[in-house]
Amino acid sequence: MRSIRRQLLVWLLALVLLGVGIAGWLIYRQALAEANELFDYQLEQIAAALPSEPFSQVLGSRDTGDEGIVLQIWNRNGVLMYYSRPRAPLAPRAELGFSTERTERGEWRVYGAIVGDNVVQLAQPLSVRNRLAANVALRTLWPLIVLLPLLGLAVWVIVGRGLRPLRRVTSALDARHPEALDPLPDRRLPLEVQPLVRALNGLLQRLATALDIQKAFVADAAHELRTPLAAVQIQAQLVARAKDDAARNEALADLQAGVTRATRLAEQLLALARSEPDGVAITDAIDLRRLLQECVAAYAPLALNRGVDLGVEASEAATVIGDADALRVMFNNLVDNATKYTPQGGRVDVSLRVEGGHPVVRIADNGPGIDPADRDRVFDRFYRAGAGANRARADVAGTGLGLAIVRRIATQHHASVSLDESPAGGLQVTVHF
Repeated sequence: MRSIRRQLLVWLLALVLLGVGIAGWLIYRQALAEANELFDYQLEQIAAALPSEPFSQVLGSRDTGDEGIVLQIWNRNGVLMYYSRPRAPLAPRAELGFSTERTERGEWRVYGAIVGDNVVQLAQPLSVRNRLAANVALRTLWPLIVLLPLLGLAVWVIVGRGLRPLRRVTSALDARHPEALDPLPDRRLPLEVQPLVRALNGLLQRLATALDIQKAFVADAAHELRTPLAAVQIQAQLVARAKDDAARNEALADLQAGVTRATRLAEQLLALARSEPDGVAITDAIDLRRLLQECVAAYAPLALNRGVDLGVEASEAATVIGDADALRVMFNNLVDNATKYTPQGGRVDVSLRVEGGHPVVRIADNGPGIDPADRDRVFDRFYRAGAGANRARADVAGTGLGLAIVRRIATQHHASVSLDESPAGGLQVTVHF
């Protein structure tokens, strides 16, 4: 498991080490530059302090051991008169001014000058200067290196204190009851933690809303299922009490009708549950004309049996992004409602047009229609318009869920559903994508 605290500690210490390394390199370069200036000045001063008179004899060679400085002196005839360290791997020649000479024992800083009748050459290994600069950089940085463990401990403690609000939020969530969906307090929280708490509060609010909807749906469904199930139970008792075949057949027919109504209600409840938010995947390009033709063809035999003329009045090519199964459920409900409530000898016209670049589906009938005062309420679950309405078909048994499913699916597909009076005097349902 990855720890934010451990990652911060590792990265901060790595950055500190990198900074110390860069600082050490810069200090070393600065110290080396100052050492070069100082030692070059020293070589110049040593050369200026030598006697300017010519040597009358060759001086004895000796090792001065002064900061590794090697001294060579030639007379004007080019005869080597003095060599302080004969074993030093320097070229037996003199170049005036400063130069750097590479030898098998490393690089040397060489200074040549004419002093009176003599030519003087002073040389010093650069390793002396590098060692001095490294010592200066190390003496400057070693307190920081010693303090690194203390710095790591301080970072660990400070990061832990900074992450304490996250632990408080975690503890608050762990201690909550599953049904406690009230928002978390977001006061006195760091700016970095507040967006997380606000996002959690938003999620809790959406969950509370979804649970309320689910509870209401379950309560309504239980209430609506109670009546048909009670009727089925009574009808089953009537079948058991039937004294002859005629009474038994009549009771069985009533029982079958009751089971059919209960099954239809269960199917509609399942369709409504599937049309809840996030219930469908809006991902596919749907050929709307083909889908409507399939729905009309599927209901044509049922409409013919009901004595209703069902057909497509106009159809234009149109494509929408959505879920084909959900759209099929929506149009099936609309076509089913239109054919059920249209009287025998009536007609249902389905049309698809593209208006202003948007597909518009209209399903119009010449049935009793819906009173304008009820047109908004019919989209509520389990609401059935027209307890006292002029219904031409008395054999229709509905569940009050069809239009609720239609609106839910339309909303998921960014479409609107409106109810108006059809040109034939019945109801016209318009779905505008």
